Amino acid sequence: MAAIKNIEGLSTDDINRELSRGAKFVVFQYCFSILIMTFKRGSDVYFIKADESTVKHSIGYTLLTLFFGWWGIPWGPIYSIGSLYTNLSGGKDITQEVLNSINAQNS
Repeated sequence: MAAIKNIEGLSTDDINRELSRGAKFVVFQYCFSILIMTFKRGSDVYFIKADESTVKHSIGYTLLTLFFGWWGIPWGPIYSIGSLYTNLSGGKDITQEVLNSINAQNS
C-alpha cells in the first residue's frame, strides 16, 4: 500500500481514536486531457481527521481538473464533472478498504 498522507506524528492509538470520532481515509480524483486523450486518476490516500476540512488537500486536484480536464472529447467533460463532484463532496471514502488492507498485513 502507498504511504498515507496527513498521519505524520500520529500513533496507532491516535489514529484509532480519530477514526472512532469520525475520521476517514479518502482519495481525491483528478483528470487531465491532452488533445483527444483524457486521463482520470486518483490521488494518494489522505487521512482526514474528524474536525478537519478536506479542502486544503483537494484544492490542487480540483484546480488541475478545472484547468486541464475538459479538453478531451468526449471523456474530458464527463470525467471532469465526476472528479469535481467527488472532490467537492469530500473525496472518495476508502476507510474500510484501508482497514481491511492493514488487517490483512497483520494476519
